[in-house]
Amino acid sequence: MWFLGFSTSNRRSYLAMGAIAMVIILTAIVRKWAIYLESNDRDRRPSSKIADKSNPDHSIQVINHKTRVASSIIRTYALEELKVATSDFRIRIGVGATSYVYLAELGDGRFGAVKRVLAERGGSQKMFLDEVSVLLRISHPNLVGLLGFCLDKGEQLLLLEYVPNKSLFDRMHTRQGNYSGTLTWRNRISVALDIAYALDYLHSVADPPVIHRDIKSSNVLLINDDHAKLADFGLCKLGSHAQRAHTPIAVKGSLGYIDTIYLDTGIVSPKSDVYSFGVLLLELITGMKSLQGSSTLAEWTEEYRKSDDVEVLVKMLDPKLKLDDVNVEQLKLLVDVANVALLEDCEARPDMTQIAYRISTCLEIQPQLQPELPV
Repeated sequence: MWFLGFSTSNRRSYLAMGAIAMVIILTAIVRKWAIYLESNDRDRRPSSKIADKSNPDHSIQVINHKTRVASSIIRTYALEELKVATSDFRIRIGVGATSYVYLAELGDGRFGAVKRVLAERGGSQKMFLDEVSVLLRISHPNLVGLLGFCLDKGEQLLLLEYVPNKSLFDRMHTRQGNYSGTLTWRNRISVALDIAYALDYLHSVADPPVIHRDIKSSNVLLINDDHAKLADFGLCKLGSHAQRAHTPIAVKGSLGYIDTIYLDTGIVSPKSDVYSFGVLLLELITGMKSLQGSSTLAEWTEEYRKSDDVEVLVKMLDPKLKLDDVNVEQLKLLVDVANVALLEDCEARPDMTQIAYRISTCLEIQPQLQPELPV
């Protein structure tokens, strides 16, 4: 027999069902409590500060992005339901290290994305259940949300929020993405800020904290040119690991983005995500991939990004950008953020709260005060 997508003849299925049911119950309680607190907090705030998105009070802006909670119903699905929704896994829209992602039609004009974790690609049931557990605990506007899941007849499926405009990697580094036009300088700053907000939430608001461990442009999904969501939580670490892991673990992630300390020691911390974010920031600035031949992007740009000469910094810019649109003060600030995020001493790196704040101030630099960039 099958119940909520699980086989009742398998003892492990009972354990998995019990564990997931407990997480769902706890998640529902936490979400209701968060919504209650948010409602009380909103009632106490002056309405003008909530409505005015241009309010210069940075602390209000950063707090607001942390307290937004989405109230969605997460349920289990039978395999047949998701096969129907995906037309038997017909339209593939993404590829992960251990999975394929398919478009799902949910009805009423709504769409979802079904992540199909495959054993032949290295996906295990433990990894699948770990990812479900993480997704059930988190909710933020800049994180791809979970709509449901299925562990049925050997299939491991996640039904996720559908983000229509593919990944940042596709947009910046593929021919098809280039047909959609170049992301402007301001687009890139805005996308960087959204991902900084997402990581700040995972590190300092999620309970327990979460280390993503796979920050890269292919895991940044574009809502539109200005806004993005962070995806793929299959490599996340929870709890004490996110506070500070002193025990080496198997190194996971993507070459070019992996923290050098983590790569050398196997010790992971939130500062590992900070390093990866620094590489992502360089990618947005330069338009280059994380690997340049046998060198990483951090190594390739080191001489340029550590220079005090503005003319040298300008040489780092993506040649597809219009120089007239680039503010030199913003460029200097973003390069400085990238430099401190990439420090070899992980303790000296800033946390994502500090990084998000600095990038938010970057957006407030007035265009009319822009110094002329050297040509």
